[in-house]
Amino acid sequence: MRRRRKAREIALQVLYQIDVLNIDAGEAVDLFWSHFSGPEEARKYSTELIEGTCSHREEIDRLICSCSENWSLERMARVDRNILRLAVYELLYCRNVPPKVTLNEAIDLGKDYGSENSGSFINGILDALYAKIRGPHADQDINGAPGHPES
Repeated sequence: MRRRRKAREIALQVLYQIDVLNIDAGEAVDLFWSHFSGPEEARKYSTELIEGTCSHREEIDRLICSCSENWSLERMARVDRNILRLAVYELLYCRNVPPKVTLNEAIDLGKDYGSENSGSFINGILDALYAKIRGPHADQDINGAPGHPES
């Protein structure tokens, strides 16, 4: 689903902007769309991702910190940090997206927009976080549904 990929790229750009400028989500979304256009589906999903990630940021940041040995959020590259936030939001709150898709998309975003080590860095943290979230329910996916064969 190419539009979801575009929505994630847009969400990453806006989350980065929020991180740098320290502005609220609504203002950042309005600012982005005043300068760029995109398909309506990508616009809707990116806005959901941005607003959701921002509204659950404290919880998301705690989870990331709990799985990132030797790396505080402040030490992480802004791109990596915001990819992780976006992916954790999607894992926790987007029930219609299989966790494997979320993990693969986050790793790909890291490879495309981060440093040469971003993909493996993001993969390591998300793997640990995903295992922690799933916990004793290994026969179910993160959203409570029976596990996907490819999981």
